[in-house]
Amino acid sequence: MHVKTNDTVVVISGKDKGKQGKIIASFPKQNRVSVEGVNQATKHQKARNQMQPGGIVQKTMPIDASNVMLVCPKCKKATRVSHKVNVTTDEAGKKVREMIRVCKKCGAEID
Repeated sequence: MHVKTNDTVVVISGKDKGKQGKIIASFPKQNRVSVEGVNQATKHQKARNQMQPGGIVQKTMPIDASNVMLVCPKCKKATRVSHKVNVTTDEAGKKVREMIRVCKKCGAEID
């Protein structure tokens, strides 16, 4: 997936188009993500005990990962994600390859 937990994203399609939020959870096998404040559903919750009353609760539901676009932390624009291979050597002299996400607009490393 092109996005991870704690990334800031903008929704590009659906009923919440244009909203920005932080990814709370990601589900790579289903290709879905939960974004805070997006795709809210109303759930009727039964009272479990005296301390936890029942009522109507707003719950964040997951949306498809293809409907969100990453917001670059440097240029603050919605961008597609590119990957760059970073090759370094460790203490033992072995090559270590690492995939780094890169902003397609400004070229900044995302993580």
